[in-house]
Amino acid sequence: MARPIWTGTLSFGLLNVPVSLMSGERRTDLHFRMLDSRDRKPVRYERVNAETGEEVPWKEIVKAYEYDKGSYVVLEEADIKAAAPESHETVEVETFIDAADIDPRYYEKPYVLVPAKKAEKGYVLLRETLRNSKRAGIARVVIRTREYLAAVLPQGDALVLMLLRYPQELVDPADYPLPAGKASDYRLSPKELQMAEQLIDSMSGKWVPDDYKDEFRDRLQAIIRKRIKGKGNTTEFEDADEPEEEAATNVVDFMSLLKQSLDAKKRTPARKPAATPAKAAAKAAKAPAKKAARKTATKKAPARKTTARRKTG
Repeated sequence: MARPIWTGTLSFGLLNVPVSLMSGERRTDLHFRMLDSRDRKPVRYERVNAETGEEVPWKEIVKAYEYDKGSYVVLEEADIKAAAPESHETVEVETFIDAADIDPRYYEKPYVLVPAKKAEKGYVLLRETLRNSKRAGIARVVIRTREYLAAVLPQGDALVLMLLRYPQELVDPADYPLPAGKASDYRLSPKELQMAEQLIDSMSGKWVPDDYKDEFRDRLQAIIRKRIKGKGNTTEFEDADEPEEEAATNVVDFMSLLKQSLDAKKRTPARKPAATPAKAAAKAAKAPAKKAARKTATKKAPARKTTARRKTG
């Protein structure tokens, strides 16, 4: 069984559903290695200095951004970490929208959200509500070190998390020379349009994904198997051990949390007034004095024995 990308929570309002983020795709590409045709030895990719031609060890390699042709600015690891989001495991739903409003071009990569043990109730609650309302939850999620925009959608018994592209990642079709205007502008007659519609009707059917296969890959695999059999070569591999599932408890009063979430949306919290420079300076001056007073009080106070309390899970 596949390993989870991470184990965390699916959050909307005050409700938190323990989930595992699992890959929703299976790559079936055939990977090839380049060999030297003279002796059938692998060809390695080496990191070489473009000027000296010498190989560069990993420890000497730094990341840089080319801001102009031939001009680079070097970024330290601390710079990259400072820009990266915190590595937390939460699918934080920020809003719910009509699922039909999402342009298909925004969909990038699918994942499956799998509920933890005893977390099925909250999972089903969100799944059925999204299905009945035909809505999608728009969320942010951190995978490894990058923050993504995502949509949470119901699909069968599952909640699917679809990574979304940001608007700036899409090319505006208007950037290309496209045939704008009406059909009559291109001398298309009503008869031609009617015949095209009839042709499409005659070719119409239901979408059955299992009817479609990567035939090129199948043919290429058959050739590979024939070559292996002919040379008597075999390959072996061992599957990695499955990760142990952690027990989770999720006894939650959903009605109470839903009500609190709705009440929180209705209330507008008062904003705290921003501190003026004078107040901030006065507060900073008082801090050392308070700290010293606390330190003196601590020294005078009699020592008390504390009993370690066992943490409950």
